[in-house]
Amino acid sequence: MTVDQAGPDMATYQEGEPDALDSLGRWTLRPGVSVTVLPHGVHLRGWITSVTLEGGAGLPVLWGRLAEALAGDGGAELVQAAVAGSPLRAALVTVIGQLHDHGLLVERPAGEKGDAAGENGDAAGQWLGAVADRPEEAVAALIRSRVRVLAARPDGPLVRAAARALDRAGVRAATAEAADLPDGQVLLVAAGPGEPSPFAAEQDAEERSVVVGLRPGVGFVTPVGSARQARADADGLADRLRRREALGGAEHPGLPALLASSAAQRLVCAVAGLRDPSAEAGDARLIPGLPAALVAEREPLRGEYRTWVGSVLVDAGRVRPRADVRTLAEALARIPVLTDRLAGVLDEPDPGALPQLPAALVRSSVGGEILVSGSARADLARLEAVCRAAELLLGKGESGLEGEGGPVVGAGAVHARGRALRRAGAVQQQGARSGDTAGPFGGAAPVPWSPEPGRHPQALHWWSVLVRRLGVDADVAVSRLDAGGGGAVFHAEVQVQVQGRAATGGVLGTAVEASADDAVAFAALSAVVEVQAAADAPQARHLVTPSGAVASLARPEATAPWEDAGWTTAWLAESAAREPELQEALAALTGWFPQPWEPPADAHADVRALWSALRQCGFSVLSARPGHRTHPTLTEGSR
Repeated sequence: MTVDQAGPDMATYQEGEPDALDSLGRWTLRPGVSVTVLPHGVHLRGWITSVTLEGGAGLPVLWGRLAEALAGDGGAELVQAAVAGSPLRAALVTVIGQLHDHGLLVERPAGEKGDAAGENGDAAGQWLGAVADRPEEAVAALIRSRVRVLAARPDGPLVRAAARALDRAGVRAATAEAADLPDGQVLLVAAGPGEPSPFAAEQDAEERSVVVGLRPGVGFVTPVGSARQARADADGLADRLRRREALGGAEHPGLPALLASSAAQRLVCAVAGLRDPSAEAGDARLIPGLPAALVAEREPLRGEYRTWVGSVLVDAGRVRPRADVRTLAEALARIPVLTDRLAGVLDEPDPGALPQLPAALVRSSVGGEILVSGSARADLARLEAVCRAAELLLGKGESGLEGEGGPVVGAGAVHARGRALRRAGAVQQQGARSGDTAGPFGGAAPVPWSPEPGRHPQALHWWSVLVRRLGVDADVAVSRLDAGGGGAVFHAEVQVQVQGRAATGGVLGTAVEASADDAVAFAALSAVVEVQAAADAPQARHLVTPSGAVASLARPEATAPWEDAGWTTAWLAESAAREPELQEALAALTGWFPQPWEPPADAHADVRALWSALRQCGFSVLSARPGHRTHPTLTEGSR
């Protein structure tokens, strides 16, 4: 910022009212702040912030006077020299305001400088002075806190390392035996004054706990919470990390120290009222509002915070419902949480060597079977893969049509409802065609469709890709159903005209959309995905094809001037605008209103963990189509 233009008009106070210069005596420069004087300004660097003040040649002199006041009398002389309404006072008020905005000032200690720091240890006192909003209160909270370090073997290396780390922070710790703790886990419990942490126990707001666990080659530190919540998180992390345990080899000597010191730091920050260390990491992959666990590995030795969605929720802050995903960016940000290689619940969809043109394909593993998903873009294919993989694991073993049974998963309520209603419409249409049901699709009116000028560019594009680029001899049948009130539903079915498709009745792709062109476009795109998957991933057990349900997420806030209807973004924006009416029409035609789904009481732990993780990440799980029996849950060892 520049302050060379500072004048009376910059002062936001009125004459006679106190301003930032009048109250400067309460403040001093935060310990650890580095200052670099520039030819026409000054640059200040704090713990996690910095600011550059630039102006005329007199600004370094102005800073020198202000620095003397902050280190000395607190500005008594400056207040007298800078009269109210003067440019000098306005400039000083502006600079002081910037120091406050960037957290570079801290309140002066009430007693002699350094008393609290000395009582709590020089290193800890200096650290708190550099990072705490109110260092004196933080030091006092640590002084009065008591920490118990509990483990099945109190003489273990992890216990000793944790006690040493707490001692260096000026916290008194007592070790004790807790026979009910699993081997390799240490529980740190702090009881003392201070503000409750974001995940404090509802039964004791002043108790804060964290568990550090060490397994062969890998370890973890749970988020701060109540003792019950921390132990539940530890059990969940240990279970998910069990498949990542190293086989053989000597343990890295630095791994216990890394984990124990990280656990001590998290606990000390919670007791002192500081931000959790995971918030200081600046990692955009961490989801705001969700806790983070530290996971460390020995080869190479490293520790990394990862968003943690445990299946057992105890503390009030963890039970609180999460907001639904509303945009594609939010959904894509949560996929790495669900598919984290160490702490996730699903396999990561990966393009690998699969083709990305003309349609984008990704693959993942579900229960030991290969799943392939395709769409117009790889990000859309990844989202469809995650949703379908979750559905298969939540409702594994259902008999019937592929894709018909089981809970329906979507990135938010609108996406999930769109997927569920399209599935119901497609199934009812298939039943009507085979004579199994007399549903509304049985009386659908045929709609002639041919690739001629005037059709939507996306419908023409994907039809051309199918029949010209891939050389498939195909035909398309389109039907329309009027839902009343002006609403309509269109069903498109791409049928192959060559031999060899008897197993599927010659159907390559289907779609249920709000317009004939949308239905043809998605049906042709689905046919392209199936042709590509048959050629490049013949071993796939599950194939996921796209639908217009994703348009509600992928719709951009604004399209570029050159993005006409032939662009995918503009096409999805058009489809999203028609989505509400389509969902109303499908609900009226099928007589089905999807409801939230929960695992039954006797569901396997893996099912409950997956359902909980989806909900915490803002995904929605809706009930299966009425008339189908409840899916059996996963059996032990099926994953």
